[in-house]
Amino acid sequence: MIGGGKIRLNRWQQAAVAVGSAVGALLDPRRADLIAALGETTGKPAFERVVERMKKSPEGRAVLLERPRVISAQVGHAWDLPANTFGAAYARFMGSRNFSPDDRPPVRFMETEELAYVAMRAREVHDFWHTLFGLPTNLIGESALKVIEFEQMYLPMCLMSVVGGTVRFTEKQRKLFFQHYFPWAIRAGMQSTDLMCVYYEKHFQEDLEDVRRKWGITPAPAAPNQNVP
Repeated sequence: MIGGGKIRLNRWQQAAVAVGSAVGALLDPRRADLIAALGETTGKPAFERVVERMKKSPEGRAVLLERPRVISAQVGHAWDLPANTFGAAYARFMGSRNFSPDDRPPVRFMETEELAYVAMRAREVHDFWHTLFGLPTNLIGESALKVIEFEQMYLPMCLMSVVGGTVRFTEKQRKLFFQHYFPWAIRAGMQSTDLMCVYYEKHFQEDLEDVRRKWGITPAPAAPNQNVP
């Protein structure tokens, strides 16, 4: 199920939800539901542009037509693939962190089923991007991925998340992020193919390095100071 019950809001209500979600997410970054609500209430124009780009791409059109979901029932076979494959790398990423693909919050504030699906798709491919770019799930890694997501989709929520993340950095983390990760993330997001137009599940059995080259993905360089959390 993509939506958790569609909620229609007027502009004032959308603004109120967006502001409340932004404040709540800053106070407690672990609230995935608030981050999701912020993305939906501020991201409709961005998601509409993503839909148009997907319709112009053969793989993007296939995704819109077939509407695959990144849930255990559909991606569980990744755990059985050879170690060199993209699917196996994704399985290792999820398993090593005890993550489940079923844990994403539902979409509640999109007006059409198509927009709701694309918003959910953007949410669900997040861990594919972590895998492909070789980014950790700590504060620095998540902030760097949000830079790439902003480059790819121009979602206001991504920019707000980067700002919110850097506010919580220690001085050492802030220096590492802006000197090391931020410039790489800007380049990586611009150089990659349109990542919302990729039917990732159809490439699970391909070699990880091959798909990285095919999609123009440059993995994150090793941090110069491994002692920064």
